Amino acid sequence: MTKTITKIGNSQGVMFDAALMDLARLKVGDQVSISIHEGGSLVLTPIRPVITAEKAKTAAKRLIGKNSELFKRLS
Repeated sequence: MTKTITKIGNSQGVMFDAALMDLARLKVGDQVSISIHEGGSLVLTPIRPVITAEKAKTAAKRLIGKNSELFKRLS
């Protein structure tokens, strides 16, 4: 895939189309780490938040509580 560096305001950038964003599982506002390798290669790596067991437990309890009637009907 070839992209062209374009002027965006006072900076330069590369526009990512929706298909590329979907393939990389990225959305507007996500953070990426940029590495520069020998020869000038740039590698963008998504920074994925780490979900701790405690956060997962809290989120699950909130989800189950919020949708308790639905879960009762489904069981």
